[in-house]
Amino acid sequence: MDFALSANQESIRDAVAKICARFDDAYWLKKDKEGGFPADFHRALADAGWLGICIPEEYGGSGLGISDAAIMMRTIAESGAGMSGASAVHMNVFGLNPVVVFGTPEQCRRMLPPIISGGDKSCFAVTEPNTGLNTTQLKIRAA
Repeated sequence: MDFALSANQESIRDAVAKICARFDDAYWLKKDKEGGFPADFHRALADAGWLGICIPEEYGGSGLGISDAAIMMRTIAESGAGMSGASAVHMNVFGLNPVVVFGTPEQCRRMLPPIISGGDKSCFAVTEPNTGLNTTQLKIRAA
């Protein structure tokens, strides 16, 4: 099996790396020490259209695949942003797939464009007691 990146995947990596280069180690160290959401980093990716990498074009996305999004996320993490940078955008990239797959056209039109543009952010919460961030330990299941 050949794991080499295609020319298109290399262009994704290079374009995302160029954006990430504007946010150096000093930027991420400051974020790590002070906390807070990296809004300017998120905005830069949104402005360049990367938050919609695997959202269908009809809703304002690029219509690329999950593998392309994974290359983007890896590039972000490798840039020095680590998980702080990747976590700032991963839910907006991967977390929207249930809306794309199971949402009605109206839900997709209402929810996806504002997230792709960076105007809205998606999130998830785990509220079950004694679970913390280990969602594999959830006791409640959908029926």
